[in-house]
Amino acid sequence: MENGIHYRTCHLCEAMCGVAIEVKEGRIASVKGDADDPFSRGHICPKAVALQDLHDDPDRLKRPLLRTGNGWEETDWETALDFVAERLHRVRSEYGRNAIGTYQGNPNVHNHGAMIAGLPFLRALGTQNRFSATSNDQLPHMLANLEMFGHQVLFPVPDIDHTELMICIGANPMASNGSLMSVPDFRGRLKALQSRGGHLVVIDPRRTETAQQADDFHFIRPGSDALLLMGMVYTLFEEHLVDLGPAQHWTRDLDLVRLACAAYPPEAVSRHTGIEATTIRILARRLAKTRRAVLYGRMGTSTQPFGGLSTWLIYLLNILTGKLDATGGLMFTQPAVDLVALGAMSGQSGHFGKRRSRVKGLPEFGGEYPSSTMADEILTPGDGQIRAFVTIAGNPVLSSPNGTRLEKAFEQLDFMVSVDYYLNETTRHADVILPPTHALERSHYDLIFNMMAVRNVAKFSDALFKPAADARHDWQILLELAHRLERLCNGGRLGLRKELGWRTFKKLGPDAMLDVALRSGPYGQPVGAIRPALQPAVDLMEAVLPDRHPLRHLTRLSPLDRRWQDLPKGLSLAALRDNPHGVDLGPLRPSLPDRLYTRDGKINLAPRRYLDDLARLHAFLRAKPSNDLLLIGRRHVRSNNSWMHNSQRLVKGRSRCTLLIHPDDAARFQLVDGDDAQVATDAGQIVIPVEVTGDVMPGVVSIPHGWGHNREGIGWKVAEAHAGASINDVIRDDQVDPVSGTSVLNGQPVKVRARKHQDMRQRA
Repeated sequence: MENGIHYRTCHLCEAMCGVAIEVKEGRIASVKGDADDPFSRGHICPKAVALQDLHDDPDRLKRPLLRTGNGWEETDWETALDFVAERLHRVRSEYGRNAIGTYQGNPNVHNHGAMIAGLPFLRALGTQNRFSATSNDQLPHMLANLEMFGHQVLFPVPDIDHTELMICIGANPMASNGSLMSVPDFRGRLKALQSRGGHLVVIDPRRTETAQQADDFHFIRPGSDALLLMGMVYTLFEEHLVDLGPAQHWTRDLDLVRLACAAYPPEAVSRHTGIEATTIRILARRLAKTRRAVLYGRMGTSTQPFGGLSTWLIYLLNILTGKLDATGGLMFTQPAVDLVALGAMSGQSGHFGKRRSRVKGLPEFGGEYPSSTMADEILTPGDGQIRAFVTIAGNPVLSSPNGTRLEKAFEQLDFMVSVDYYLNETTRHADVILPPTHALERSHYDLIFNMMAVRNVAKFSDALFKPAADARHDWQILLELAHRLERLCNGGRLGLRKELGWRTFKKLGPDAMLDVALRSGPYGQPVGAIRPALQPAVDLMEAVLPDRHPLRHLTRLSPLDRRWQDLPKGLSLAALRDNPHGVDLGPLRPSLPDRLYTRDGKINLAPRRYLDDLARLHAFLRAKPSNDLLLIGRRHVRSNNSWMHNSQRLVKGRSRCTLLIHPDDAARFQLVDGDDAQVATDAGQIVIPVEVTGDVMPGVVSIPHGWGHNREGIGWKVAEAHAGASINDVIRDDQVDPVSGTSVLNGQPVKVRARKHQDMRQRA
């Protein structure tokens, strides 16, 4: 790599911050914010600086590892790939295709090559036992997208740059840089909001980093968000504040919503939420009466017992107050590569509940089962039992509920392979580890997070460092395995056409496919002299072809569609290479009803599955509030996933893996700041230092996720020295939101006691 400054996008979270990486003598000398990046404008968080640590990490694996009787041994790629394909094929042949399970971790969505190659790999495996981090994160949002807008990845995002009121519930963008809302420099954008006279309101069981910057803050009891939101909907109807604006022409079933909220006046929901009825009414009025306002919810409202209902109600409140598809409200992006439109064109807008998991009968979503049932499918004998497993850039032992049980499940597999460049808490159970190149050794384009950005942008970066001659990108690993599996499935041979197809795919790689998508998208080509010649034909197809005809879909994706005539044109891979800081494609703008993918072209305000779940919510309302301590997670700006804990600069300083507890609860359980506490549930128990603080509401305790590096046999020296405790060792895996199948990570009851009491009994 040439010495000098190189411009890239940080891939460590959703914010897509631009970085300027200085290289001297073939090594990274510094990582700074790129002041000329049109999206992040020079902002970076501490994680970006750690790109150097992760790239230079001596614990990062470079060659395939094979488990032997003498421990781990390095082997060559051809041997490793042949061995993995043969073992997977053997399990599939003996027990059936569903005897193989797969898990894809969060880093895959930051990697366009892995995303593209993952599809043929999963097809080659043929298994229905697919899992991912999605069900521990965002399924309620995807379900609401599918049910209300007709497409599972049509995410509306806050137009934060133009709003006058932002209400955050169960979200902490100061730490996350946005989640399902790519927003670099949230602090700067918040200051701009407040400087133009706007306000931020935060509702959370913890006074988060975001709450500390808010104009108003309200504690809320974990798991009661749906009741608060229903109280706000009730207020809108009672006080005649419902005003859908232009959306009144493309929505349906408003009367069903009016009936559904009738049992939830603010006075009835107040005792469960911990928020006064007067405050609930004020929140509803402010949302309705502020011209540019938005309501935004995230992990706290998603990964809880009523995650499905809460997310539906958040969307619903934005719609009922005329804030959907309105400047300063909740809007849709128009990305350069429109995966929503591409998916819809091929009939892939999403599906839910087409089949149920073998053991617990949980619904699939988009072809994946909830991750909370992975251990069930491995441990429970019978037809369809998982006997081999593939993990791709994931560490579910630390990121999925009941990690201890999941470890036991992995230990009994016939075979396991991990595509990962770390020997971590999950991959230590594998028989083979296939380490891909590091992110700085491959090209980068954000296919997913550009779909959730608060401004339309596009940026491409070539590899910063040339990988070693014997290295493999993750997309190459997945394609090689898929090719081998297909050949084994066909008796060792493929037809000439298929063989040429595989060779072409491997030769061209994901960047060539990206270039085609950019050129044929709304900002792409053809331009100039070609456009006038083609435009009449496009107009004719629009006039005579049925609305759902494939050719009409194709033209609507292209830069020739008249809806895109005022957008910048000429986008391609070459154009992005000529603009290494990125390209600004403009602010979010109204796009409905053209952006809807429902059958009747209208927003479904009252999907049946949500109405059916109201009986469960009403039973919760009638029940007496629990006195249990309720557990919630938390996020820190220097941490995202477990693999970031092997950077010294990200874990240095005071330990962040602590149990936050209110002073009243600390006194009740005889806990002292700095002492160890035992936290226990039916899933297990952990020991963790106590941090007494008024920043959590009484009756609530908080533990961060991603820690627990105290397992034997991992290869993370820095992480082991800052092991912490895993919150997922005490989160039960039998607790899911029945509407969406999402793991309940927030709001589970726990028992807490001082560790010294246990020690005294053991000594006695």
